[in-house]
Amino acid sequence: MTRPEFHFTAPSGWINDPHGITYRDGRYHLFYQYVPESLVWAPNCHWGHATGPDLFDWTVQPVALAPGDGDDGIWTGSLVTDDAGESTIFYTSVVQPGIGIGRVRRAHPADPEWLTWAKEGVVATAPAELDIIAYRDPFVFRDGEGWRMFVGAGLADGTATALSYSSADLAEWSYDEIAVQRSTTETQPVWTGALWECPQLFELDGRHVMVTSVWDDDVLHYVIYAVGDYVDGNFTPTSWGRLSYGPSYYAPSFFRDADGKPSLTFWLRHVEDRDAGWASAHSIPHTLSLVGETLVATPHAGLEKYRREVTTSRIAGLAADCSWQPAPGGHFSVASGPTVLASLVFDGEGLRIQQGSESWPMPFSDGPVRIIVDGPTLEVSTDGGVFAVPVAPAADSLEIAASEPVKIWQLAR
Repeated sequence: MTRPEFHFTAPSGWINDPHGITYRDGRYHLFYQYVPESLVWAPNCHWGHATGPDLFDWTVQPVALAPGDGDDGIWTGSLVTDDAGESTIFYTSVVQPGIGIGRVRRAHPADPEWLTWAKEGVVATAPAELDIIAYRDPFVFRDGEGWRMFVGAGLADGTATALSYSSADLAEWSYDEIAVQRSTTETQPVWTGALWECPQLFELDGRHVMVTSVWDDDVLHYVIYAVGDYVDGNFTPTSWGRLSYGPSYYAPSFFRDADGKPSLTFWLRHVEDRDAGWASAHSIPHTLSLVGETLVATPHAGLEKYRREVTTSRIAGLAADCSWQPAPGGHFSVASGPTVLASLVFDGEGLRIQQGSESWPMPFSDGPVRIIVDGPTLEVSTDGGVFAVPVAPAADSLEIAASEPVKIWQLAR
């Protein structure tokens, strides 16, 4: 299988969650959960590291953090930089056999290029007064004059929570309260599971938004969000929504790009080439906005640097970016050789995406639909959500067909 050109993959091994995406001194840093010598998840995760001049051109660097020194696994976390320019990683440290309940440790760069990091002590653990069955994924952000940390947790009674910690100096942390919680029995307007993985809170268009991934009984589902009000470590949702659709998106990472725009990159599941020795990828980065109470994710404008407009429906390659404005009953398809990679139909109320015998609905009401194909990946973004699915090209070209006019760009370096 051809590797994607514009989606990050590791040279070998298995990856999942992106995190700690940071723009610094003219280049981006990407960190990611990584099992170097495996094609499946294993608890002895590392923090991999890559750098690039933009969000689509990555050079893999040495592993930033590896198991050892009291860690059996280095799981997801975040990176922040204080007012003095000092940066700190906060990560989930797990120890066998109780890996479901981690601890939060921190690390500092040991060189100016961030190629090596020095671990420090544990700064947060699961509160003893709560009946916690899972605890991980610290997300740290500036909160007034101090700092705030959200940690994802699940309670024994089926309540998903984000726990709130505070600090004045990023070194000493105090547990304050449950910042936000929701029972797995609540299903309207969206079911939110029994554990929130990677809960992240940020300000967007004058509101606060929490994005998190839905876990339940060891099954990874989809990405949700809540829009609401944040005061002193407590987040009160006013609405809930579902962001991702299809079998691939999970565990997105929030960051601000070089221009300060709020952005999100997802883990893409099931994209792999076992014969070549790599498994999983990261999504195209998305820029975020709010339309009313709806969180909208649009492919990052940095991709435009690599677009070449074409005047035919055939792409001599396996990377394309399409903008389609469907009418009710409209349809779109992309094929590679004799294989239809995916087809989309607009029934007047939403989209239905078909791949072989599989079919998925996703919201759509207005505006163009973006379809991005990059080798073994296909992503769709609308005003109602994002969708991703792995694909298997059968030739070295793409053929695009639509019932309405569609703009087509080839993606090329």
